[in-house]
Amino acid sequence: MAQMPTARLRRLAREMRRLRSESGLTREDVATRTSVNEATLYRLEAAKGRPQRRTLMALLDAYGVDDAKREAILTLSTQASEQGWLRPYHADLPDEYVGYISFEAEARTVRNYESLFIPGLLQTRDYAQAVVRGVLPTATVKEVGQRVQARVERQTVFAKATPLELWAILDEAALRRVIGSPKIMAEQLHHLAEIAAEPYVTLQVIPFSAGAHAGMPGSFVLMDFPDPGDPALVYIDSMAGDLFLEADEDIRRYDHIFDHLRALALSPDESASLIATLVREIS
Repeated sequence: MAQMPTARLRRLAREMRRLRSESGLTREDVATRTSVNEATLYRLEAAKGRPQRRTLMALLDAYGVDDAKREAILTLSTQASEQGWLRPYHADLPDEYVGYISFEAEARTVRNYESLFIPGLLQTRDYAQAVVRGVLPTATVKEVGQRVQARVERQTVFAKATPLELWAILDEAALRRVIGSPKIMAEQLHHLAEIAAEPYVTLQVIPFSAGAHAGMPGSFVLMDFPDPGDPALVYIDSMAGDLFLEADEDIRRYDHIFDHLRALALSPDESASLIATLVREIS
């Protein structure tokens, strides 16, 4: 498996870009002054891999970094590839999905809009299995099992000393589409009602009566991280592939969309009432 990104790896990349910029050097200048070629420097600054210690030392020398800052950078580099969430079978999952799990595990808050599915962090095992089987009809039994297990393990972010804070907005369609069977769906809705009562989860539903809205083009996830030096991240899962967006303009755009959806949706209490009604109907 290729080197997967982590929040710390992104932080290291951003810091190395900043140090080079402050030194007034181009990548070509750095390649001329050190043994580090431009391709390696690009990978480092794009968070596509953790640099070897000797490479990092050569760059810090070229940038004239003092001892205190140097120690902090070296420590960050050592931690950059730590992924305590990684399991052996994750090697068989798509790189983009493993990258997403990494970011989610390190996030402080997640804002998730879903138009067709219950958010992965709120899915029951049976519902998740039915979703994976439906979305990936050619997947083997082993592949389905790996996907489902990964999805269930992601939910341990709620069991941390400081639980992940999730703000989920769902289109009513995600609640009414029967996935798996009426029994599986009833259990899923019941679980949704229970976990929505937890202090670390805020759940809202956009009713059909709201008509057209800004979330209809597709689902997305906005992540914020504990360290103020780690920029927010947008994740989009689509038929064309998974996208990670971190440009300021993209963050602002999706932040604005989420705020619009939050204002349009039912309140958390009204959403809970709707879910309770649907549980009774499907049961």
